[in-house]
Amino acid sequence: MRIRHALLAVVATAAVAACGGQQATSAAPVGNAPTGAASSPASDAPTGTGGEATPGAAGPLTIADPWIKTTKSGMTAAFGTIANPSAAAITIVSATSTGAPTVELHETVGEGTQMTMRPKEGGFTIPAGGKLELKPGGDHIMLMDVTTPVKPGSEVGFTLTFKDGGTMEFKAVGKDFAGANEKYQPGHE
Repeated sequence: MRIRHALLAVVATAAVAACGGQQATSAAPVGNAPTGAASSPASDAPTGTGGEATPGAAGPLTIADPWIKTTKSGMTAAFGTIANPSAAAITIVSATSTGAPTVELHETVGEGTQMTMRPKEGGFTIPAGGKLELKPGGDHIMLMDVTTPVKPGSEVGFTLTFKDGGTMEFKAVGKDFAGANEKYQPGHE
């Protein structure tokens, strides 16, 4: 049985490498709970869905398919699917990143025929046993004042901070994506 699992792991790793994807990576727990794990996408398609959390994750939150839109400078966004298999809702109140000095949690709202992105009041709440999909045209993690280019395949580090003070770290992979060109509306009251 162990040989079979080892062979399956080798075949899966070879298939991922052939497709240009990234291997799964674990998130590093920091501070107090909740903590989580991240897994990278198995293909280069920036879908924001799919993938599985790394087995044996240390805490209740996981992020699948974390990716970031490539950019030379200015603003960009990170996406993925955050899952909360725990019995309690968890609220993400802020984020930091190695890719930018300013990071905001954003939502995209329709105003007439225009889509506008703006800071999400109260942060992102992932219900008990639920998921939150961070995707172009929806909720996302916004990086402001990017000065170091985010290139395809580059990894950008993130730390999410929860309402209870816990944190979770993960890395997102740079991917080209032509969409998600909504207008930006700074803080709203």
